[in-house]
Amino acid sequence: MIRLNDIVVKFGDFTALHDINVHVKEGEFFTFLGPSGCGKTTTLRTITGFIEPVSGSVVVKGRDITHVPIEDRNIGIVFQSYALFPTMTVYDNIAFGLKIKKVKKKEIDQRVREIARKVDLSDEQLQKAVSQLSGGQQQRVAIARALVTGPAIICMDEPLSNLDAKLRVQLRNELKKMQKEFGITTIYVTHDQEEALTLSDRIAVFNKGRIEQIGTPNEVYNHSETEFVCNFIGDINRLSSEVVAQLHEKDPSVDPGKHNYVRLERLHVNVEPQGSQIALPGRVEMREYYGLYIKYYIDLGCQTVKVIEKNDGVRIYEEGQQVQVIVDPRDIMAYEPGEEVEVGV
Repeated sequence: MIRLNDIVVKFGDFTALHDINVHVKEGEFFTFLGPSGCGKTTTLRTITGFIEPVSGSVVVKGRDITHVPIEDRNIGIVFQSYALFPTMTVYDNIAFGLKIKKVKKKEIDQRVREIARKVDLSDEQLQKAVSQLSGGQQQRVAIARALVTGPAIICMDEPLSNLDAKLRVQLRNELKKMQKEFGITTIYVTHDQEEALTLSDRIAVFNKGRIEQIGTPNEVYNHSETEFVCNFIGDINRLSSEVVAQLHEKDPSVDPGKHNYVRLERLHVNVEPQGSQIALPGRVEMREYYGLYIKYYIDLGCQTVKVIEKNDGVRIYEEGQQVQVIVDPRDIMAYEPGEEVEVGV
């Protein structure tokens, strides 16, 4: 559906994007994820036409749109700030694009009311000024405005970042439901790993103007291709050289010459080792109680590792308690030493 072929974007002497190659399938929810300044929004703006690449092409349904004006691309856009007209009514905000296209008044009314129902905006809300609405309602207006013209693609640039945490989670679920209902190809930009993992069919992880990995949420989380992706997606333990040496002694497949990482939920406390699992003695340094699970900080002598255990209400370990941490070498993600990994937001 959408292909980015060898996209290079420069601002003066600075190269913002280096040879970006992406293929987004029809109906897919595809997320650009990465820290601030990594190139994800620049890539989105290249697709929508706000930025023209110095080389490479943007192809939609076999048509090269690299140099096509923004208004002729048939792409809906939801900006981070929503970019709504605060003094206009909700109805007029949604109808704006249709009026620009000189659609007949009767058809405009029909389409505005139809899309408003789909995004859960009432007839009463349609008559209100946008400034009278809550942040969540304004987000629905922005989505309705982007969808009412019937675009082939919708692009969203951090549309939930201005909302409080509880509303973000609520609207995240609504957003995914709406996307499935409309079946529209969606490109979504965020720096929030949880948002990306929850919403996406596939994710492109950006770093310093390059794509480090493209994959499903499971692939980027459990099979991170690079050390950057491994660090950026979720929480993780980097195993110290001393711990790696202990593991290597019992299982030579653990390579002390590499940087070795293991996810928090892959470690276990005080269970009998099975198969290839290895037990390391430790002491509970601290715990954090989250209800569904408990996060333990366990001192192995040479380093403290974090472990997440499901809360069964029975096995709860106290600070200072001696325990065993169980590691399966097959759960370790290992990378060749290279450039130091910097992970920001």
